[in-house]
Amino acid sequence: MSVVLFGKGTDGAGEPRTAIIDIGSNSIRLVVYQGPARLPAILFNEKVMAGLGRGLAETGAINRDSLRMAEDALHRFAAVAREMEVDRLRTVATAAVRDASNGGKLLAIAEAAGLEVELLSGEEEAIGAGYGVLSAIPEANGIVGDLGGGSLELIRVAGGGVQDRVSFPLGVLRVAAIRAKGPGALQRRVARLIADAGWSGRGEGLPLYLVGGSWRSLARLDMHLREYPLPVIHQYAMPRGAITRMSRTIAQVNKSWLRAVPGLQSGRAGTLSDATAVLAVLLKQLKCERTIVSAYGLREGLLYQALDPATRALDPLIVAARDEGRLHGRFAEHGDLLDGWIAPLFAQDAPAMARLRLAACLLADVGWRANPDFRAERGVEIALHGNWVGIDGRGRALVAQALFTSLGGGTDAPAPVAALAPPADLKRAVGWGLAMRLGQRLSGGLEGPLRRTRLSDEGGAVVLSAPSTDRALYSEAVERRHTALAATLGRTAIFTA
Repeated sequence: MSVVLFGKGTDGAGEPRTAIIDIGSNSIRLVVYQGPARLPAILFNEKVMAGLGRGLAETGAINRDSLRMAEDALHRFAAVAREMEVDRLRTVATAAVRDASNGGKLLAIAEAAGLEVELLSGEEEAIGAGYGVLSAIPEANGIVGDLGGGSLELIRVAGGGVQDRVSFPLGVLRVAAIRAKGPGALQRRVARLIADAGWSGRGEGLPLYLVGGSWRSLARLDMHLREYPLPVIHQYAMPRGAITRMSRTIAQVNKSWLRAVPGLQSGRAGTLSDATAVLAVLLKQLKCERTIVSAYGLREGLLYQALDPATRALDPLIVAARDEGRLHGRFAEHGDLLDGWIAPLFAQDAPAMARLRLAACLLADVGWRANPDFRAERGVEIALHGNWVGIDGRGRALVAQALFTSLGGGTDAPAPVAALAPPADLKRAVGWGLAMRLGQRLSGGLEGPLRRTRLSDEGGAVVLSAPSTDRALYSEAVERRHTALAATLGRTAIFTA
């Protein structure tokens, strides 16, 4: 692994900064990360649509204009990384540089910028993409499809690991030339490649996890057409039929219409038809009936692969929520204690629900700096729009409802929460929120009262037990919240000291 060390890019918490420059066939991107190793936050993200793979199928070489754009981008990115004093910088290149007859020129340009480029093989690229999906969707079980500008990687993921993988010279920048050969040319080409690699029908009963900017843009279009209320790409699901419908839509509209779609990057509009065509054929050959979008791919996979097994095994949602609570809450230990305190009331929660409840408790205090009139709305915004992974739209809605209720927003579902999760699940989240609200009022957000008191469900009553020395903590305001919680759970409220 080629890594350049620049300096001590740490914050007050001593967390290092790591950067990756990804030289792809369509774009060149710099991403700088800082935060918990399992799920560091993105400090900086910039890309240049250099199109290194454009025309590669016809000429076999990267064109002069693309090389010039690449030179400007790489010198800028190297300078930015130095200014940000990143501790580790890794520069990788993929299919376009790997396949081009003049790929050496690009490597020389990077070297002149002070960068050491690691030229990934197709297999390494596939493994990185597979682990990228697993880093953000640990339970992923299916096939990862990573569509770049110059290549398409397919990776079987299951059980937290990467199994079979294959790389095809079928990037989105190559597809137009194939389709130009006539109707059915792309289908025949994809079918032959899939069959020869032994992947025909391998996705039956499994989802296809979509990686790559072109397919993320396709998801943005589907969100727009469906009027989906949550504009978050990660773990957005599309059935095979939606892909077919979008193929017809794209064929009937012009590029200016596509560029007006919210969140759809203008640089992707020109290749969206080709990306959709590849996906439609691929789903048919693999026999996958649904797709799930991953916001994480190769770059995140490279970071994930470098982790030790114990760190890899951490839940990315819980790591991120705990870090958010540490940074923006009042008391770092409060979230874990609060979840343990309210857990006896929700013993019937399945593990997946208990996990969401813990995430909500870890975030319970992050709205306290907001204007008191908008704390509940702040909780909803954090849950729905936070940069979380390992959680889908329904999960975000449940966390949002719990935070909304705990921060004084009431028991009704705010928009668009009601459209993202079933009523029964939201009712459960309301219970979490009321229990969190009780715990915070009783304890003042502090550790001691939560450790000394106990909440339990006993014979149709929500019992709050405290030592006699803590009787004064049970004020009229606490009693009101205790009563509201018990009523929502169909219980009576009992306090013992």
